Amino acid sequence: MDLSTLFKRYVAIILCYSSTRMICTTCTETDYQPNIVLIMADDLGIGDIGCYGNNTIRTPNIDRLAEEGLMLTHHLAAAPLCTPSRAAFMTGRYPIRSGMDNGYRVRVLTFTGCSGGLPKNETTFAAILQKQGYHTGIIGKWHLGVNCETRTDHCHHPLSHGFDYYYGMPFTNVEDCKPGTNQSAIFVDIQVRVYLAAEVIFAGLLTLFVLRRTGLISVGWKWIVWPTVCWCLLFGSWYSLFGFLRHWNCLVMRNHQVVQQPSNPETLPARMTEEALGFIERNQKKPFLLFVSLLHVHSPFFTAKPFVGKSNHGSYGDNVEEMDWHVGQIVNAIDNLGLANKTLIYFASDHGGSRDTVGMNGEIDGGWNGIYRGKKGLAGWEGGIRVPGILRWPGQLSSGRKIDEPTSLMDIYPTVVNLAGASLPQDRIIDGRDLMSLLKGDVEKSEHEFLFHYCGNALNAVRWHPKDSDSVWKAHMFTPRSDSENCYQTNIWGCHDDSVSHHDPPMLFDLLKDPSEVVPLSPETEPLFHKIQDQIRMGVERHRKTLTPVPLQLSWSNALWKPWLQPCCGTFPFCGCSEDSSQNPAPER
Repeated sequence: MDLSTLFKRYVAIILCYSSTRMICTTCTETDYQPNIVLIMADDLGIGDIGCYGNNTIRTPNIDRLAEEGLMLTHHLAAAPLCTPSRAAFMTGRYPIRSGMDNGYRVRVLTFTGCSGGLPKNETTFAAILQKQGYHTGIIGKWHLGVNCETRTDHCHHPLSHGFDYYYGMPFTNVEDCKPGTNQSAIFVDIQVRVYLAAEVIFAGLLTLFVLRRTGLISVGWKWIVWPTVCWCLLFGSWYSLFGFLRHWNCLVMRNHQVVQQPSNPETLPARMTEEALGFIERNQKKPFLLFVSLLHVHSPFFTAKPFVGKSNHGSYGDNVEEMDWHVGQIVNAIDNLGLANKTLIYFASDHGGSRDTVGMNGEIDGGWNGIYRGKKGLAGWEGGIRVPGILRWPGQLSSGRKIDEPTSLMDIYPTVVNLAGASLPQDRIIDGRDLMSLLKGDVEKSEHEFLFHYCGNALNAVRWHPKDSDSVWKAHMFTPRSDSENCYQTNIWGCHDDSVSHHDPPMLFDLLKDPSEVVPLSPETEPLFHKIQDQIRMGVERHRKTLTPVPLQLSWSNALWKPWLQPCCGTFPFCGCSEDSSQNPAPER
C-alpha cells in the first residue's frame, strides 16, 4: 500500500471520527439543555385543584399535566408570603440569606417606588441559564423590587437578574388595582390611624373656630391657622400617597418601559398569555427558559365573562377555573409546536391559599388548603407553605407518579441549573437540592434532612426527615396567637411580641401520622420525644452557623415609598399611558 493511499484512509478516519463526535455532541447538548417552562400561581391553595383532591372546582388542564407527569405531595414554599417565597425560589436560598424577609411590620414589598428588592449580588437561576445560551423570559408578577437610587437604575428589575425579556406587573395584584376602588390595601392599620388622627384634629379645629366666632372663648388666630396647616399637611400626605396608589403601584412594564399605568386588570391576564405564547413561538428553535408568574388567584379577582358564575365556589372558584384555562393555553402551545419531549414544565403556587377574602354575600371567598392547618401569611402551619408541585417531561419522567418526600420551591434552582449543564455558585450556600434523581426514581429519599421555616427573620419551625426513616417530624418554636388582632388589620400575622406564643420545648408533630398538626406530641405519647428534640436542636445549631448578617431589604428605610424611585409613564406625578394589545375576545369554555 503506497503512502498516498494510507494518507487518504487516515484523513477519512479523522473526518468520520470528527463527524461522529459532532453528531454525538449535538445530540448530547440538545438532550442536556431542555426548554424550561415554570408556571407559578399566586395564592393558590393545595386543595384548590382536582388532582390534589378537589372534586368541585374544574381544573382539567392542570389535572392533565399531572396525569402526563408527576405530583409532589410534600412540596413546600420557603415562606407563607409572596416576596420572601419568590426570592427563595429565584435564588435557591432561604430569604433570610438575602435579607428578603423581615420579622416585624413589613414582610412584603408594598410600593413599586421603594428601594428594597432582590439584591444585586444574588445570582438567580435565570442569570446562570442566560450564560448557558438560554433565552430567558418572565411574564407576569415580579414583586421583587425595581429601583435602588434613581427612577431608571432598575437594579432589582428582572432584566438585571438574568432575564432577556419581561412583560408584566413589577408589583402585585391588590385591591388598589381595582378600577373605581375607594380603598387601599396597603398599610391598612396605618391608614386608619392617620385618618382618625386627621378627623380628630379637624373636629377640634372646627370646634375651636365655632367657639372663637361665637365669642365663647378668646384665642388668637394663630392657634387656629397653624393647626389647620398641620392638618392639611397630614391629610394631604395621607391622600396623596394612598389616594393615588392605583396610578403609581399598578402598572405594566415591557422590559424597562412602563407601557400601561394604571394597569387594566380585566385584560391583563389575556395579554400575559399572549406574551407567553409569543415568547415560545419566537424561541422554539433554541433552548429557552420561560417563567410565567400568574396573577391568578390573588384577590381582587378579575375574571373574564365566560368564567363568571360558572364554578361552585363563587368568584374565587371562577378565577381558579380561568387560571386553569390559561395554563392549558401554554401547555397546548408547547405540544402543538412539537416541543413536549424537549420541555420540562413545572407548575406550583408561591405559597398557601388566602382565607381573608370576603365574597359579595359575606362568605369566605378564598383558597382551600385541604387538610392542612393555616393559610397565607400565617407563620409556620402547613396550610401557609404546603403547595402543589407538578412536573411534566415526556420521555424523561414517568407519568402518573406521586412523590411524598419533602421537597421545596428552592429545589427548582439547582435542578434547572444542572439540566442546563451549568455549575452551582460556589461562593454561597444553596439550600435547594437537585430533584432529578428523585423525579426519575433513581433514589427514593429526598436530600433534605432538615428544612427550616422562618417567620420573617425569626426561626419559626423545623422539619426533620431522618435519613434512615420515613418519618417527618416538625417542631414549632412559636405559633401565632389566635387572639392577636394584628392579622385582622393586615391579613398577616406578626412574628414577635404579643402576636405569637413561644413553646419550650418546641411543639412537636408527627406529620406522617398527623399532617393537619392537630395533636402535639409529648414524652408520654412519643417514646423518642427527647431524642427527636435533641436532633432538631443540633440541626438548628448547624444551620445557624451558616447564616451571615445582610442588609434587610424590607426595613422601613427600604420599604417606604420614595417619589424619586417611582416608575412612571410620562412626567411624574402625572403618570399615565394605556397600551392594551389584547385584541382577542374573551376565552370561551
